[in-house]
Amino acid sequence: MVGIRDTALKKKSRLPQVSRRQMLVGATAAGGLAIAWSLWPRDYQPNLTAAPDEHIFNAFLKIGDDGRISAIVPQCEMGQGVTTLLPQIMADELGADWRTVAVETAPISPLYANTLLVNEDSALFMPRAGVPDFVADVRSWARREWAVRHAVMLTANSSSVRMFEGPCRAAAAQARALLMMAAAKRWDADWADCDTQDGFVTLGKRKLRFGEVAAAAALLEPPAEPVYRASSGDPLYGKELTRLDLPAKVDGSANYAGDIRLPDMVFAAIRQGPIGATRLKSIDRKAGMASPGLLHIVTHDRWIATVARNWWAANRALDRFAPVFETTGTPVSTDRIDAALKQALKDGGYRISSTGDVAEAMTGRNRITAEYAVAPALHAPIETRTATAAPDGSRLRVWVATQAPAQCRDAVARATGLSSENVVLFPMMAGGSFDACLDHSVAVQAAIIALQIKRPVQLAWSRAEEIMRLPPRAPARARLSATLNAAGGIDALVSRIAVPATNHEVRARLFDNVPANVAQRAAVGSADAAAVEGAASSYAIPHHAVDHCPADIGLPTGRWRGNADSYTAFFTECFIDELAARAGTDALSYRMAMLGDAPRLARCLLTATSLGGWEGGMSGAAQGLACHAMRGSHIALMATARQSDRGLQVEQLVAVVDAGRIVNPAVARQQIEGGLIFGLAAAVGATTDYDGGVATARRLGQLGLPRLSQTPQILVELVESDRAPGGLGEIAVPVVAPAIANAMFAATGRRIRRLPLSADPL
Repeated sequence: MVGIRDTALKKKSRLPQVSRRQMLVGATAAGGLAIAWSLWPRDYQPNLTAAPDEHIFNAFLKIGDDGRISAIVPQCEMGQGVTTLLPQIMADELGADWRTVAVETAPISPLYANTLLVNEDSALFMPRAGVPDFVADVRSWARREWAVRHAVMLTANSSSVRMFEGPCRAAAAQARALLMMAAAKRWDADWADCDTQDGFVTLGKRKLRFGEVAAAAALLEPPAEPVYRASSGDPLYGKELTRLDLPAKVDGSANYAGDIRLPDMVFAAIRQGPIGATRLKSIDRKAGMASPGLLHIVTHDRWIATVARNWWAANRALDRFAPVFETTGTPVSTDRIDAALKQALKDGGYRISSTGDVAEAMTGRNRITAEYAVAPALHAPIETRTATAAPDGSRLRVWVATQAPAQCRDAVARATGLSSENVVLFPMMAGGSFDACLDHSVAVQAAIIALQIKRPVQLAWSRAEEIMRLPPRAPARARLSATLNAAGGIDALVSRIAVPATNHEVRARLFDNVPANVAQRAAVGSADAAAVEGAASSYAIPHHAVDHCPADIGLPTGRWRGNADSYTAFFTECFIDELAARAGTDALSYRMAMLGDAPRLARCLLTATSLGGWEGGMSGAAQGLACHAMRGSHIALMATARQSDRGLQVEQLVAVVDAGRIVNPAVARQQIEGGLIFGLAAAVGATTDYDGGVATARRLGQLGLPRLSQTPQILVELVESDRAPGGLGEIAVPVVAPAIANAMFAATGRRIRRLPLSADPL
């Protein structure tokens, strides 16, 4: 058997490590650390700005004299609806009139740190097994404190509602109490007898608009603990309210990074060399300087940028400069990537998780084995990476869509030599992101260009630059092996997954500003539990193990919608289907027999097959199943797909989702539908080959993305629940490819084990 290394001894975190000196093991050390850090002076006050006629109540709410309520949203709006969901939570608790609610983007502040995401990552990389509870608790607390003190305002992991529902409710409850206190003073009454509804403070038949008491209320001291509103007869929570960002997006008034226009602003285009340790070697300066409309040229060790009155002129000038780059080391290629993944599967790996006695269950038994492969997956948002930068005296202003504003600001400051205080960041909405906005290269480049030419500049990457330079979701290869019991059920399952240690790369780029190729090299050989997240499925399998086999593919990789679950679900759900067929059992029954410990997932599966008209997996039925759980949510998908003279035709997708409490069902359905389409795109395309260190695709039309005419009929059912909210932004992505692949087997009898879906042998 291939050697397996213990991840408890060799692992790296995705986030900056707490040093051994800081994290001494022992009661005295742990207690001393907690006391020392708790005494570290800190007092975080809201750093919001207010107009003369509006009043700051806390870090999440402002109320104007006209009754207008400004909800402060600390997460990046990238289509997921966070600028509606968090305000809806606050408006419901406040007792507000939805028509008076507006949204403001939160400034960078420790008050908005996403401690949930940081703590989840910490728990994933530092499991509690074998660690005393008090040490694990202190370690977790230290991570959260680090996130707060570094204002880690990450938007990722479908965490926006999961993280901020509590803080938003508490902030609204405190503001509501202050409004009632101010009104009660006018009425000479007990504020606890008051209530709020539709933007009014009420006491019997008496009413006062929020705006009438806002000024006085903002000066009062709130209760020590939030006093939450009693359940309303007409709650806003759970209603299909109109998205607050929708009108501006419909009439075109919504501003993205590419919409910023400033006095004396010019436009820049950029050309970067092949992937890897690349430097700019030479340019044809004479030919380039003769380019029509050219204003400036800015060269850097790794890139060249041209500046003109419009972007098209700047981009055309790059061709005339004909930059030549020099790359050290073996260039990235698809062949090299495939070879590295195959080799990693043969080499020893790290055992990330294990249940039961896998070695014993696998010994002397007939094993069933299958291999699967997935290609790199591109983000391909409509809006390419864009940033605007403008010198302003000793300061620099930057407009950019970012999922980590504090880290973006720090990256710009470090690259320009400015202090963080002198970099003013304006976080913009993203025209799609899928975690692309965790890369801050475009902001750094725009800042460097602006300071050099001493005027406002807008830099936009071309589609070709984005395809080549934005780190894709990692390619992966897996070998799944199983033994069956006498009834054909799974007795043991080992999932070996060869994939780069992506999250170590992301951590180095995001928090340490390490170049992509340097981060990639540093992560080689590291165990990364997040790289195989989702492989330890919800099925009750007596003996189950997941191994990570780090692969040195030479290609920098990044986060992506669904992350590792997007391929681990493909591996697992396709293999489960193969085992069901081998056992001669209906794929639904086979799964249900293993979901006794996952009733929510079982319910989703039964409901999806009922709604979709499951025909029992009969040959030629062209139906396939897949189910998955992640981020506190559960999904089952039934796909109907077949091969035609026009290629793969996906006719129907029936999804049933249990995501706990739903803030806004309309937004939830949009997220599921969008995730299904995103998953479909990844199933049939959204990738590129690499040759000589560059991507072979240059345009969206070369990515094999599905067209509107190929969109299947989609049915989404949301399971009613009063459980805590789960994540919705990613849950629909992982199940699409395996459900379609399983449907294609039912229709044709051929197994597809490769993404994008292809019958070509591995």
